[in-house]
Order: sequence, then structure tokens, then C-alpha cells
Amino acid sequence: MALHRLVRDCPPLDPNSFYCNLLQCSHFKSTSIAAIYQDVLVGSVTAYRPPEQPDTLFVWQVAVHSSMRGQGLAREMLRRLFARMAAEGIRFIETSITSDNEASQRLFAGFATEHKAEMLCSVMFDKATHFEGVHDTEYLYRIGPIESAVSSPSTDKGDTP
Repeated sequence: MALHRLVRDCPPLDPNSFYCNLLQCSHFKSTSIAAIYQDVLVGSVTAYRPPEQPDTLFVWQVAVHSSMRGQGLAREMLRRLFARMAAEGIRFIETSITSDNEASQRLFAGFATEHKAEMLCSVMFDKATHFEGVHDTEYLYRIGPIESAVSSPSTDKGDTP
């Protein structure tokens, strides 16, 4: 329920069903990360490995509570998640972003720059073709290959950012 509330409170993210959030927290727990502050979920990155791309981590959603924005929490969660997954052979990060979601575009562009990796952008799901005009086009951002995780001073502070 905490993940459902967090995503709901983070527009422009698409809210998922309660059941979907439970699947994210159970089936995809090894490919996701959560940030808890004072016993409250304040951030999450939910992701999965596409079955036909074992070297790729597809980031489904990045959510940061409004009280925690502007502190680098999203980037730190993404760093830690990638560091964990790089040990399992992940060399590419993918995500989909709409053209008006500048915060996500900055997050992933910064991650690509930090890792000195190429970032490609292409249409993933078209507004007219896939969404019948009711949702903006989702652009696929693909970062990589990423050779190794970049360590940051904050990665030694424990498991929860």
C-alpha cells in the first residue's frame, strides 16, 4: 500500500493497481530499490530484466516523495540499484519517458554522463498507434553499455539512502 500511495502522490507517474504494486514488491524485489526515512517509504525505483535482454535493466518507475525531492535521492537509488545489478551482468539501463517529463530526462541523462555511457532515444509506444490518443508518446531511453558502477561517497552509508 505504501508504494501505491507514493506513486499516486508523484504525478506524472501512472498509478498502478494495488495488485500490480504487490507484484512489483514481490516478483521484482531483486531488481528494485526503496528508500525509507523515519519508517516511511519516501522513494522507490521499480525495475525488471526483460526476458529476452538479460544484460538490461528496464526501469519501470522512479518515485520520490515531494518532501525528499531536490536532494539527489532518485539518482542515488538508481546508482545503488545499478551497482547491485552490474554484479549480475547488467550493462544497459532502459526506461520510457514522455516528452514533458523533464525531471526523468535529466535523471537518466545525468546517469549516462556519470557513467560515460551513450544514451539513445527512440519511440517506444506511440500516442496514436498504441494509446489511441489518450496518453502521450513514451520514448525509450537506452543507456549503455555501462562498463562498471561509479562509486559515490554515500554508497558506504548503509543499505537505505
